[in-house]
Amino acid sequence: MSFRDLYEQYCKQGHAYTYGTAGFRAHNSVLDTVMFTTGIVAVLRSIYLKSKFVGVMITASHNPPEDNGVKVVEPYGEMLVQNWEPIATKLANAASSSFTQLESTLQSIIAELNIDTTQLANITVARDSRESGPRLLAALKAGISVFPAVKIIDFELLTTPQLHFLVYSLNTSSQPSQVRDSTYYDHFVSIWNQLTQLYEVTELPFHLTIDCANGIGADKVKQLISQAGHMLENSLTAVNGETKTFQLLNESCGADFVKTNQTFPANCNPKPSQLYCSFDGDADRVVFYYVDGKENKFHLLDGDKIATLLAKLIADLLRDCGLSDTLKLGVVQTAYANGSSTKYITDKLKIPVSCTKTGVKHLHHEAVSRYDIGIYFEANGHGTVIFSREFLETVDSRLQETSGNEQQYKSLLSLKLLSQLINQTVGDAISDMLAVIATLSIFNLKPEDWDGCYQDLPNRLTKVIVPDRSVFVSTNAERQLLSPEGLQAKIDLLVTQFPNSRSFVRASGTEDAVRVYAEAETTESAIELATKVGELVKLFG
Repeated sequence: MSFRDLYEQYCKQGHAYTYGTAGFRAHNSVLDTVMFTTGIVAVLRSIYLKSKFVGVMITASHNPPEDNGVKVVEPYGEMLVQNWEPIATKLANAASSSFTQLESTLQSIIAELNIDTTQLANITVARDSRESGPRLLAALKAGISVFPAVKIIDFELLTTPQLHFLVYSLNTSSQPSQVRDSTYYDHFVSIWNQLTQLYEVTELPFHLTIDCANGIGADKVKQLISQAGHMLENSLTAVNGETKTFQLLNESCGADFVKTNQTFPANCNPKPSQLYCSFDGDADRVVFYYVDGKENKFHLLDGDKIATLLAKLIADLLRDCGLSDTLKLGVVQTAYANGSSTKYITDKLKIPVSCTKTGVKHLHHEAVSRYDIGIYFEANGHGTVIFSREFLETVDSRLQETSGNEQQYKSLLSLKLLSQLINQTVGDAISDMLAVIATLSIFNLKPEDWDGCYQDLPNRLTKVIVPDRSVFVSTNAERQLLSPEGLQAKIDLLVTQFPNSRSFVRASGTEDAVRVYAEAETTESAIELATKVGELVKLFG
């Protein structure tokens, strides 16, 4: 089919698109056009990068089942570079206008970037389990097919982090033709077994129940557990795995539900001293939680708790092998990080903390540019640990030098294995889960012990639907508002009425809504503050 014929078949006019913090995301009914143009963008990007594999993932993560979205994955597993986001947006909106406008815009971009469209493009695609996925994948492939020389690898159903990992593997493997979805499982199972055997871990200090949000992570984590051996098979249980009942996706379950409502998801029967975790719909974030045996109270172990747990282990290992002063360890947070976590990291662990805007691309950049080992987790459980080339070279060199010192060698090998157990390309619920339970097993910690490292200030995160999120403009790592004019002053005045409190609002990166965060000395105060700030947002929105 001709370019025009493909356009006529897959594109619709009249919708305005914006490339957000996680790509394009909206109700699935308006996404065919942007899928088509994202296919074009992926091909241009691959050719521009001399035929490197570029990935495209169709997913909407924690959004409702009727939504969907698409994001582009760079050759080494990163998110699409920011200076290409306007290109993706420009093409999508041109297609939403007319074929003539799309063709003209495309030719302009090709000329500006000096791209030879006859060159080979290597594209890999995947989707999560949403009902609209197959239809949108067809539109994506139609956009890719506009060009004459394209090789497509369709991994079909994957979690988002799996695609990131496999794109990286395709571009770094000496035998890319051997990279399959099983490559992911083989890698992480092998590293998990090596790390736990190093510490003679034969059983976990708890049972872990995994809420899979009725998303694609359910099938994938079950596959990994089945390959990992008896320890994980006997200690892990997966629930909320109804991937074929599309309307159940993220319904009363999943990481966003648990984090926002601070309660157990559906189909979880809490038992004291047992650990629970929740993935989101595409398994790129995870939060943990438990119920205590004294008050039968829910306790959330979110991204802040994950970051501090991993920071403690890495700091201990660096100290034990004498690299504390050689390699720079740091934690990157956003405004959503609990104030108590920041205080614990800086005062107790003596580790520097940076604060950035919300969105993993901002945290990732800060972690890479500032630290040899950069730990970043948003409070919602999305994050990872980045280990620099300097780290890898230093650890490998020391491993060769200190083979006679058993304790140093064990610490160095632990650091190396930990860097391989964590999916550095992107936040990965499965990989992060393995890193957390390995760390807890090494320290022999139960959920209460982990939680007891510091006490979170009570907090609430709420969402206010607004007609136009763009009017809410923030600064200072999104902790203060520049507009609407006068709103920040009123929020500041409210905060003074609650001891040891803070609150901020920011426009959502994925939907027409404003997020309201509040923390205070008591749960009642945090709820009241969040409610009152939310009412202000409605007035100004």
